[in-house]
Amino acid sequence: MLVGICRSWIEREAEIPAAGMDQLVMAITKEKKAELIKEFQAADGDTGSPDVQIAILTTRINHLTEHMRSNKKDFATRRGLLGMVSRRRRLLDYVRKNDADRYLDLLERLNIRK
Repeated sequence: MLVGICRSWIEREAEIPAAGMDQLVMAITKEKKAELIKEFQAADGDTGSPDVQIAILTTRINHLTEHMRSNKKDFATRRGLLGMVSRRRRLLDYVRKNDADRYLDLLERLNIRK
């Protein structure tokens, strides 16, 4: 009797997709990241310049912002999002301090300021 109950429960669970799993999408794919690097790199092989890091962080921040709109109680994601925003803010401050024109260009290209 118990085996029959367990089997029917497993069959029923297999038919129902996990909640939200159909909407699960990686924040940034390898292709998207490579595209961002190519667009914002200062020279060939440049993957770590502040411009590239800011572009990648902005993409991740935008994705997590959309996630937070539908999952208001996801506090772990909120904490990670705030950390990313802080990291981007520090990088933007660095760029502004060293090259104001590049800073303004980044803001315009990434649509960060409204």
